[in-house]
Amino acid sequence: MSGSENGTGTVSGAGSGPRGVPEAGSAGGSAARNTGGSTTGSAAGNEAGGGFGGGTGSPGTGSPGTGKLSGQFFDAALDLLRRVRDEEDGNIHRAAGLIADTVAAGGRLFTFGAGHSSLPAQDVVYRAGGLALMNLLPVPGAVGVDVVPATLGSALERVEGLASAVLDTGPVRAGDLLVVISLSGRNTLPVEMARHAKELGLTVVGVTSVAYAEDTAPRNPWGTFLKDHCDVVLDSKIAVGDAELAADGIDAPFAPASTVVTSALMQAVVATAAGELAARGITPPMLRSGNVDGGHAWNAQVMSDYGDRIFYRR
Repeated sequence: MSGSENGTGTVSGAGSGPRGVPEAGSAGGSAARNTGGSTTGSAAGNEAGGGFGGGTGSPGTGSPGTGKLSGQFFDAALDLLRRVRDEEDGNIHRAAGLIADTVAAGGRLFTFGAGHSSLPAQDVVYRAGGLALMNLLPVPGAVGVDVVPATLGSALERVEGLASAVLDTGPVRAGDLLVVISLSGRNTLPVEMARHAKELGLTVVGVTSVAYAEDTAPRNPWGTFLKDHCDVVLDSKIAVGDAELAADGIDAPFAPASTVVTSALMQAVVATAAGELAARGITPPMLRSGNVDGGHAWNAQVMSDYGDRIFYRR
């Protein structure tokens, strides 16, 4: 998902208030799963059954979910979302439980991703409807198109010592929790981030595609993957290369779905953590939209009450 994984550089989202989902975006390079043949869970079934995933179709039927690339992408993304929902449910609840444990114990929550992996990380920070205690752990130069050249972000993912320096000089401490997001989980920066965070006494949740650990070689000094240094691993199920479609006249596989799926995973974990806190009798500090009446006043009170665990205002 990062620039080093797809060669396109990095993207970040920014805003003055809790914001919507950032725009997706990496381009991949593996064999695509949809090649213009029949698709499952298409809009043909949607029209017949009133919802996505109700049937199958083939190109040329006139159904929006079959013959068009847009429909094929939605079908592919929906298939991945269903897989993650069904196959990662246990890990989602385990990760949410660790977040609830950390909040209950007075710990702080951080999330990190480089390049395009930063998008799902940012999506749960200072977010309307989100947990106010989620903080982004930034690495200078590794997140954002404000870095020129954009390929610098890709290069920084391979620099040994950078993650340790960020952790050693940042606000994290033993007892905190860090979510590390990396599609491939093979580069130095995310692996060192998880590895050193564990050494410092943090709980680490990894969000990655386990397929990379099975089909690619590590690209870091330790010869390991992100998944090898985490208390809980969430598998996004994204195929190596992060490209869902292929079509005549387009030389490379295209249409990445990793941002869609990983953002959904992150939101599912945060939502489950909020529910777990409530079940324990702890009111989770949630942010409201600043675009509804009373939203800013609500958020100001939350930030005042939990100011010692919120770092995006400093």
